[in-house]
Amino acid sequence: MSLTLVVLAAGMGSRYGGLKQVDPMGPAGETVLDYSVHDAVRVGFDRVLFIIRRDFEIEFKASVGARFAGRIRVDYAFQALDALPDGRTVPAGRVKPWGTGHAVWCARAELDGPFAVVNADDFYGAASFRVLADFLRATPAGGAGATVTPEYAMVGFALENTLSEHGAVSRGVCDVAADGRLRGVEEHTGILATEVGAGRRYAGETIVSMNCWGFTTDFLPQIDERWRAFLALHGGSEKTEFYLPFAVNELLAEGAAAVRVLPTSDAWFGVTYREDKPRVQAAIAGLIAEGRYPSPLR
Repeated sequence: MSLTLVVLAAGMGSRYGGLKQVDPMGPAGETVLDYSVHDAVRVGFDRVLFIIRRDFEIEFKASVGARFAGRIRVDYAFQALDALPDGRTVPAGRVKPWGTGHAVWCARAELDGPFAVVNADDFYGAASFRVLADFLRATPAGGAGATVTPEYAMVGFALENTLSEHGAVSRGVCDVAADGRLRGVEEHTGILATEVGAGRRYAGETIVSMNCWGFTTDFLPQIDERWRAFLALHGGSEKTEFYLPFAVNELLAEGAAAVRVLPTSDAWFGVTYREDKPRVQAAIAGLIAEGRYPSPLR
């Protein structure tokens, strides 16, 4: 079965101050994305689809896409403000991106099989890609007219393992049922490391979404429907965004989908602020020392 890794790479990382996707994190100049693709290839993903913007297409293809030539099939989809259904136009004054849900919508024509969705600048760990690959191979799409509720997957991470010491973060806090199914995701903003732990605002083991998803092709008509519904309500907004977890939330509320939360033993690392970089570099160096990654990657 062919598996596609969809990488959300259209964001420039305004708080970080540059194109995070090309910033070296490994000892031989590897980026976080290098490790994600390496892990995905090891568990059987045979295609990577980068969702990027046209304004940095040349830089991205030369600095990122070219790194994977000969190792995995590389394709591109493009997210743009004016990528809208027929009859829709960009509202006056809108410069803010439409969000991660819109990014996946922009890539739908390039997807004809099961796929995972991840952020370009997050380190998810090998186990995350392994459980996603196993799920996607075992979960067939229903197809048109199917009566069975489509099932998707989300890799969940402990909140305490997703924080920055250098500022607040936004996280999708998950409501997970006893059977491991996702009941909903609620976006929480301004979460500080000092607010997480025993007796504090958030328990450290709280499960959060880090945009690490697995979908069958059943999701493609659903994201189209959700995007059109979003535009009917917010199509004139200058700032409101269509986030992927919000679209999944709506499907769950309607009973139109089920989502299995997949456990992973690996830690998540991310670079929200430039000051996070040394910690991520140290974490990767530790994994190399444990023998979990070669250096350099190959």
